[in-house]
Amino acid sequence: MEILDNISLKPYNSFGIRASARYFTRVASVPELQEALAWAKREETPSLIIGGGSNILLRENYDGLVIKNELLGYEVLETGEDFVNVKVSAGEVWHQFVLHCLEHQYAGIENLALIPGCVGASPMQNIGAYGVEVRDVFHGLTAVHRYEGYTRTFTNEECAFGYRESVFKNVYRDQFVITDVTYRLRTNPVFHIEYGAIRQELERLRISELSIRAIARAVINIRSSKLPDPAVIGNAGSFFKNPVVDKEKYMLLKAAFPDLVAYENEDGSMKLAAGWLIEHAGLKGYRNGDAGVHEKQALVLVNYKDATGPEILEICKLVIDTVFKKYGVELYPEVNIV
Repeated sequence: MEILDNISLKPYNSFGIRASARYFTRVASVPELQEALAWAKREETPSLIIGGGSNILLRENYDGLVIKNELLGYEVLETGEDFVNVKVSAGEVWHQFVLHCLEHQYAGIENLALIPGCVGASPMQNIGAYGVEVRDVFHGLTAVHRYEGYTRTFTNEECAFGYRESVFKNVYRDQFVITDVTYRLRTNPVFHIEYGAIRQELERLRISELSIRAIARAVINIRSSKLPDPAVIGNAGSFFKNPVVDKEKYMLLKAAFPDLVAYENEDGSMKLAAGWLIEHAGLKGYRNGDAGVHEKQALVLVNYKDATGPEILEICKLVIDTVFKKYGVELYPEVNIV
């Protein structure tokens, strides 16, 4: 293991924020990860795990050890009559895993195509899009305890998944580092095309026979048309969670704003489209210096060139305050602020 000093983190965060790490290392195996965590404990310095760096906003330089997760590999653990269990190392790029599944005809995550980041972040965030969430295909994971160094497995139930939530964001926050995730995927696909604009895009593409490849193509087209490329404009994808309100609150809002976009959850509560709220609060395309709200997708905050973390946070605060003032609904960041 090589510990480097004062390394720029600009290449390692999709916002492109200029910040540096006091210490930096890369790990390509579980023993290397355990060694890095032990070093941080011994030196009494905090540690930060970075995968794709696509879901973080750096406020300042990191005065600790940044560990770049480069654990790679796929393994088929079990096959059944209509399923396959695939174990994936946490450092694998999520979209590359989606493409791997398409190639092998493993169904279940085609709706999650083009979501940025690495596999290890998928259960932490319970990533989701177009009516599908990771918990729908999650089978289990392995993680290393940050301070004690032991490994532990987690089942679906033990992860306590919620909307963009898991135990790793609350009960076990900053306590475990995920090293691999196992997904139970279908060999007999069930298609999900009712959420968002997937059906319309399939019609535009003149798809006559549904397939996981066709759905992935539609999702990729939709996301590409709305979301900025981090290589061109710094961003972390959707910055805010879609807020959830009870039916009574929703009916009041719907009466006042008839075009309000919302989706009903299984428990009867309503998930409001945060992008719609931000756009109709007049902030779509808002810009202050190099920080702003994207002109095509109001859910995305952007760094046009050299915005700082605090400048992005100022935009975040403006959005939260403006939306709350207009609708009485509070938005919460989906992005991890470091």
